[in-house]
Formats: sequence, structure tokens, C-alpha cells
Amino acid sequence: MKPAIINTEIKEIKKIYTGKVRDIYEIESGKWLIVATDRISAYDCVFPNGIPDKGMVLNQISNKWFSVIKSIKNHLISTNPETELPFLKNYPSMNERSVIVKKVNRLPVECVVRGYLFGSVYKAYQETGKVCGIELPSGIPLAGKIETPIFTPATKAETGHDENIGQNEFYNVVGKELGDKIISASVEIFNNARDIMEKFGVILADTKFEFGIDENGELILVDEVLTPDSSRYWDASSYKAGESPKSYDKQFVRDYVSKSGWNKQPPAPELPEDIIEKTRDKYMQILNFVQKI
Repeated sequence: MKPAIINTEIKEIKKIYTGKVRDIYEIESGKWLIVATDRISAYDCVFPNGIPDKGMVLNQISNKWFSVIKSIKNHLISTNPETELPFLKNYPSMNERSVIVKKVNRLPVECVVRGYLFGSVYKAYQETGKVCGIELPSGIPLAGKIETPIFTPATKAETGHDENIGQNEFYNVVGKELGDKIISASVEIFNNARDIMEKFGVILADTKFEFGIDENGELILVDEVLTPDSSRYWDASSYKAGESPKSYDKQFVRDYVSKSGWNKQPPAPELPEDIIEKTRDKYMQILNFVQKI
């Protein structure tokens, strides 16, 4: 395997943001270069060693889905940044993990659509029978299917944990008219992607979208879309309601560190080599499926 790319330093342009996974560089007024590194995080902590090729995989998956989704515009300007920024040739593996995008006003909400109950929302459901204020039928087991997918927004925290919020709080942040557009777009994209992935024997259990407002005041899809970092992908052949499913996503790392004895506080420990290799393999499997769409 290639070494993981944990940090990027492109000297010809200014880095303006370092996130858990992505580095953002300002190219010129109105344009950004977004680089997906191989960093991986869990419980809001970034691990010191990354997953080789992960950034490339995330970038290629997002680019494919952006090309498939026709119901809403996105922030992409170029998926081949070297044509505009030839100096990227001096930085190995940079072009395949980077995109040039429009600088937009990103909305401060996580837009999550869920078709199954898992993770923190399952715990909330067990306690209250509700998820983000939405009342659900009783008796849904762990990883159980929700007959009609639900929209469960969360705050977009710059630091610390994102917090699930109800629909009224969501409307307070973005407004009713815009909020309805976001909900409609999110559920439509989820349903279409779910149906596509089913053909490959993969369950799309839930996913997170982010939206922004462009220079024309238009709602557009931004950030990443339908990646193993932002989604739960399960193996349909082994899926059983009531059991933790075999996943093709970051849940594999979460499960490992939950059992490792780590207290989920920084600094995060190094991941063992076998966990790195298995995680890379899971991400590559989703890329292989998505490339067939």
C-alpha cells in the first residue's frame, strides 16, 4: 500500500481550512481547491495514522454520485484540477483526491436521511419512541428498517459533537421555505441512491448531506455525497434486523475503538495495521460498486 497522506502543504496557494478529513485552499475569489486526505476520525477525534487511498476513494465516490444526481446542482467546477493548476503535478496523488469548487455560503446544518435505526438515534428511540421529535412505530429492533425514510437534521458544529435537532429547530436555522426544499431534495437523493445500491446487494441505511447557497441565491449540494464517511452501507446478504450489520463504512473503526479501551477523548491512539487494511478494503468495495453505476 502507498503511505497515507495525512497532511497537505501546497505552497503555491493558501490553505484556509483544515478539517477532520479535508484541507481547503483558496485559489482565487470565488474558487476553492478541496483536498480529501487519508485522515480518519471517530468520536470527533482524528487518528494519528490514516487509511491509505481513503481520500482518493472518497473523492471518486463523491464525484460519481455528483454526476448521477440530476435533481439539484452541486458545487463542482472541475474534477481534474491539474488542468487549471498545473503545479499540482509536483504533488503526487493530489489530482485524484482533489476538486475545484465554487465558494458558497454553506448552511450550518447536517441533513441526515435514515432508512434504518442504528447508532445514537436507536438509543433515543428506545428511550422515547421518537427520533428528532418524529414518533415511530413501536418494536423496531436494532438496525431495523423504517418503512418511510425520515429526515433527522443536526447542528453543524465546528468543534465538538454535532447535535440532533427537531424539525422546528431546523426551520429556525434555515427558514421554512428553504427547509422544505432541503428536506425534499435530501429524501429524493436518498431514495434514488438506496434503490441503486440495492442492485449491488448493498443497503444504504442512512446518509448525511450538506447544502449551500451560491452567488445566485440558489440551493446547491456541497461537501461530499454518499461516501462511506458520510453514510452507513451494509452487506444485504448477511443483514439481520436486531444485529449489528456487516458494514462497508467507518462503523468498522468505531466498533474497534469502542472495544479497545480507549476513553474516546483526545489524543486518539494509533490504529493497528490490520484495522487499517480492513477499513481500506471496505472503502474500496464501495468505490467498486459505485463505479459500476
